[in-house]
Amino acid sequence: MIRSICCLAVAVLLPTFLMAQSKPKPSGKLSPEAIGKLHASEDTLVILAHAVVNDSLPEMRFLACRSLITGLVQALKTENAFQYHFDRLKAVSILTPSDSSFRVFTWQLFVDDSTYRYYGAIQMNQHDLNLFPLIDRSFEMRGLPTREELNPDYWYGALYYNLLPFDTRHGKMYLLFGFDGFTFFDKRKVIEVLSFDEKGRPVFGAPVFEQPDAAGEMRVMLEYSAEARVRLNWDEQYKMILFDHLVPYPNPYTGGVMNIPDGSYSAYKLEKGRWKFVEKVFDQVQEEAPRPEPVLDSQKGKNILGIPGKPKKQKPQGN
Repeated sequence: MIRSICCLAVAVLLPTFLMAQSKPKPSGKLSPEAIGKLHASEDTLVILAHAVVNDSLPEMRFLACRSLITGLVQALKTENAFQYHFDRLKAVSILTPSDSSFRVFTWQLFVDDSTYRYYGAIQMNQHDLNLFPLIDRSFEMRGLPTREELNPDYWYGALYYNLLPFDTRHGKMYLLFGFDGFTFFDKRKVIEVLSFDEKGRPVFGAPVFEQPDAAGEMRVMLEYSAEARVRLNWDEQYKMILFDHLVPYPNPYTGGVMNIPDGSYSAYKLEKGRWKFVEKVFDQVQEEAPRPEPVLDSQKGKNILGIPGKPKKQKPQGN
């Protein structure tokens, strides 16, 4: 069933890409008729996307996913559909860079407790539909594929939650921050690098990260315990990519090792088109371990509850 959905994605999306390669024209203003058509299509897509995420029966999730693929493509074939934002389609991540040159659709299909599949497409900002299907092949990749350059037909599937453009000497590139449900015990987060070749086709992965003992990495990947909460995102205040530093810890469920945060943060900082590793972001040191202020240290004249006590009466002298 999963393989048939992947094949359907290729069959539906790829011809759309092939038809839109000549004389690209930027998308223009949506007509009232187009807005009405897209609004009606969105009504259906919202229901399908909700079923993909929430239906309790696997076969219904698969069927909803198939219908979501075909329905989304049909909607995007509407003239100037790039200008329609699909604001109500919350179950599908839709990310657009500040230059509005393209947008990325991604969503997650829960198969079982240890299997997830990801679906998506990149739509270029053009009058006619130019769509690149993203075919998840992560289940065929061994280990953490941090050194492979990938393409839309061989994509490391993830649900993208942020997009960050940056400039390099090779032109503009984009960081895609994504989540992968991976397995029941372990989850993954990824920083994918997206660029476009001379023919305008998407390329995933680029050696833009500088980290000791990790030269040539095309993407950043964190694998961690499903019980942990791990941060991996751009921080506007610090102007860096901040992420939890992970350490190995015995896994009581599998007998192996799992990665968990140790409370410190590392980062990547952009310098001349490359992301340089910062081992420790916050290095404040306290002389003593933090503790609540003892009640009796600063509450003289008060009882243990912090309530002012009544002064004791003094006995008369000489009686």
